[in-house]
Amino acid sequence: MISGAQYLVKALQEEQVEFLFNYPGAATIDIMDELYKQDQVKVILPRHEQALAHAADGYARSTGKVGVCMVTSGPGATNLVTGIATAYADSVPLVCITGQVDLGLMGNDAFQEVDTVGIVRNICKYAVTVRDRKDLGRIL
Repeated sequence: MISGAQYLVKALQEEQVEFLFNYPGAATIDIMDELYKQDQVKVILPRHEQALAHAADGYARSTGKVGVCMVTSGPGATNLVTGIATAYADSVPLVCITGQVDLGLMGNDAFQEVDTVGIVRNICKYAVTVRDRKDLGRIL
């Protein structure tokens, strides 16, 4: 069976995403492993999560394509908030992928656990926590 990470990378390729602005962390390491096995989606690594949200926004504004970024859970996700709000206010197409703690740990104050969907709900068009990799096709 295909992993969630493999499915996500395949979807990025099928959508012809050229650049993924990414600051890696433990919650997204499986996706990073899959990204490094291919050469279609190029990974751009800025020095801070907040910078990558603005870089993806700038990419979208300058090219007319969707800006795509990815960060780890917790502080990685919260550092995207200003960039998400900026893109939303100006109707700039931005897709942000964040890691999250294991589902069994959610709601238990786990390390780097944050209610990302709750935080960004009012500053984006759509936010969801993927609870089953079988839902990735519908969500993506």
